[in-house]
Amino acid sequence: MTRQFDDILLGSIELFCSAAELGSFTAAATAAAVTPAAVSRAVSRLEARLNVRLFVRTTRTLHLTEAGREYFAQCRQALNQLVEAERLVTGRQSAPSGLLRISMPTPYGHYRVLPLLPEFTRRYPDVKVEFHLSNRNVDFGDEGFDLAIRGRAPADSTMISRKLEDSELVVVATPDYLRQAGTPRSPEDLRGHNCIQFALPSTGRNIPWLFHQDGEDIELPTAGLYGCAEDILGAVTLARAGGGLFQTYRFIVDADLKAGRLVELMPEYGGRSRPFCLIYPHGRHVALRVRAFVDFLVEQLRDQPARPARRQPVAP
Repeated sequence: MTRQFDDILLGSIELFCSAAELGSFTAAATAAAVTPAAVSRAVSRLEARLNVRLFVRTTRTLHLTEAGREYFAQCRQALNQLVEAERLVTGRQSAPSGLLRISMPTPYGHYRVLPLLPEFTRRYPDVKVEFHLSNRNVDFGDEGFDLAIRGRAPADSTMISRKLEDSELVVVATPDYLRQAGTPRSPEDLRGHNCIQFALPSTGRNIPWLFHQDGEDIELPTAGLYGCAEDILGAVTLARAGGGLFQTYRFIVDADLKAGRLVELMPEYGGRSRPFCLIYPHGRHVALRVRAFVDFLVEQLRDQPARPARRQPVAP
């Protein structure tokens, strides 16, 4: 078989990835114990081979081009696989290590996962964690992610899914808003209120609110003066400012409810939830750092407080 990658080329790829991660030729050179000029030559060698620019370089900044970002994602994934292959055959998979890249929704990241990361890195100090907060679905292959957290299990059979939890939904508003607009007692009363809308990023359509009424689970379209897209935390901030009613996850507003800054509405019609799942590509050999994080997160989120029993509707 004809060799496509010699030792010099593989070394150039390693130096390129290091410069991309550290954002500096000098930092990459220090990490690899070589000169900055050696890093620059390595990148130039790759650019000549590929006939594309990988970096935009100025005297003060270093940024990947679009082609550079795509190349980096693929090269980093390939280098990680080589490291895992070596550990597998040499039996050195005793401790998780390496770069772990995770994509997660903004609210779940802020309120559920990021507060747990310090404990994870205390347990596994050789794992470097890079997280990406977004509500869009990522492409594992093109973007080089190891794991993603999403609101539903994927239909793709090439992905493994582990359910993390069912997150309870609550309808909330400020005491000031309720004093001015009145308190809704049932889902039908929402027609007279300003209900903050949130559009699902994948479809652009406003998400219906979920309730349990007359022994059935229902989805109810609502309407209001405000619409929010992409980041649900923007809608929560608006609700905290008295902008109207909003249905969101209890874990986001739990502290506000306990402090009285927000009021939970129609709890007797509540108890509905949406799931969160941890997904990653199916493979014969899953990297040890990936397995460690999956087990850690499932363990941390497994013992969630039980949702309150659904209360009976009050008489009008």
